[in-house]
Amino acid sequence: MFVLQPCAPVFHTLPTSISGQSNKYTLFLDAGTPRRARCSSRLYSHVTRVRSKNKQPQMEMNGFDATGGGEMEDEDDVSWRGGGFGGREGEEKDYDRDPEFAEILGSCLDDPDKARAKMEERLRKKRNKILHTKTGSPDPMQVKFNKFDFTNSYIWLEFYNAPLEKDVSLICDTIRSWHIVGRLGGCNSMNMQLSQSLLDKRPTYDAIQGANVTPTTFYNIGDLELQDNLARIWVDIGTSEPLLLDILINALTQISSDYVGIKQVMFGGSEFGNWRENLKSEDAGYSIHKI
Repeated sequence: MFVLQPCAPVFHTLPTSISGQSNKYTLFLDAGTPRRARCSSRLYSHVTRVRSKNKQPQMEMNGFDATGGGEMEDEDDVSWRGGGFGGREGEEKDYDRDPEFAEILGSCLDDPDKARAKMEERLRKKRNKILHTKTGSPDPMQVKFNKFDFTNSYIWLEFYNAPLEKDVSLICDTIRSWHIVGRLGGCNSMNMQLSQSLLDKRPTYDAIQGANVTPTTFYNIGDLELQDNLARIWVDIGTSEPLLLDILINALTQISSDYVGIKQVMFGGSEFGNWRENLKSEDAGYSIHKI
């Protein structure tokens, strides 16, 4: 006849199989025993990562130790080593302090407008490091005209957000290509023999007619200026050739849909939005890009 002491924990054995091996050393306390009770023996199992000859990670039971004494460890106190739970032991990320951000937070209660201005300036300076989950815009790009003169006018662009460096590079390459094709006379609506021919017949081209058409040449173009989410470029197209404008609008429409959202394009006008003529500082968000 066995007599169990009230303070003595009751143990049960549970067969455990890890990595294809049978192990009967897994012990656990009865449900009636307090979780962090003091016992005369300390039971724990240490799980380690081992690698076989083919370098495939496996988990195996390393054994147990019942000779020590002390307090039972909580599940949250167990440190998993070598696994994907806590990473390597002692490996922690040391984040540097940001005095600029601390100053912004400190001024939120005293001067909210000043804190907001500093935050906007911080975002403007570091916008190239911000990841955008979506670049294009599903909304159609608006096109407007404001006393546009083919010989002397600005073309204005308004983006939904301040464009990144790669977006500005794409816009510059598009405008540069548009200018080159126009300067070489490639956008002449007076010579569109193939687009005006019937589709059910074999295309033919009259070289004499094409050579005698009055040429259209893109005279001159300025550099792309940028202020936050606004951009402008000066053009001197020379001749009133609407085909040139159609080609640019089609290209910008595709860019707005797939790459960087353009809210609207304005042809003509000396003022647009909150553009400031006296703003020429890069720290304030102004930049100029060669075409």
